[in-house]
Amino acid sequence: MATIKRFEDLILWQRARELCKLVNNLTLKPMFSKDFALKNQIKDASGSVMDNTAEGFGRGSRLEFINFLTYAMGSAAEVQSQSYRALDYEYISQEEFQIVYDKADECGKLANGLIAHLKSSPIKGFKFKNR
Repeated sequence: MATIKRFEDLILWQRARELCKLVNNLTLKPMFSKDFALKNQIKDASGSVMDNTAEGFGRGSRLEFINFLTYAMGSAAEVQSQSYRALDYEYISQEEFQIVYDKADECGKLANGLIAHLKSSPIKGFKFKNR
């Protein structure tokens, strides 16, 4: 496995970025755009998947990265839950729901896989390289 030098190279971060774009496009729909609370909450949750992945990577510690990846997993699940509300309120179609739900699910699975990899790694992170 190649060493990742930038968070942008992480597949999880790339898929989370796609999730953010999907969510943003859906919140532009007329009815959805007027529900400020749900719109802001789902946009924030999708952004948290990206941001927690990047922040955890940037911390330079394997254990901190794992911790932030668990936050990213939680945010992905939050997007899924909020997608149900958008569907139930008829802001999005069943097809749109499924696309967002599946992308959030993919992000959660990628985060979980990365956590498993990091847990089995003897490398502590560049923060502790000389310790």
